[in-house]
Amino acid sequence: MRYFNTAGPVNSEDHYCLNPFERMNLEEILFLIEQKKYFILHALRQTGKTSSLLVLMAYLNKQDKFKCLYINIEGAQAAREYVQQGMNAIIHELASRAKIYLHDDYLEKNIPNLLDESSYISAFNQALTMCVVFHVFKTFGSSH
Repeated sequence: MRYFNTAGPVNSEDHYCLNPFERMNLEEILFLIEQKKYFILHALRQTGKTSSLLVLMAYLNKQDKFKCLYINIEGAQAAREYVQQGMNAIIHELASRAKIYLHDDYLEKNIPNLLDESSYISAFNQALTMCVVFHVFKTFGSSH
């Protein structure tokens, strides 16, 4: 039996929902992504932002052109001014989602290298850079 969900992302098998692709301009979003530009998804609470991003992530990952992740960094908010704790939460969330959605444990294996005390300020940038370099090498390095 389906019902209206007001607490987090919807699952179309369990919840009543509108098709996210009918609510967004996919062509425009894909154009922005191809151009390596940012876009903002802004709407009121409980209008489907997270659900739309999760559907977009799945769509992009099926295209096999991009590696796309949705991460929720609300856990870092509890750390407030404690940068180390906040960054720890963000990096672990990123690694966890990479393992779940991309079946990639590279970042999880390299968390100790990212979270040493000298690099907390730049840990997120380093994590993304490490993943990009790893995937570029894995894709192109093995064929040369």
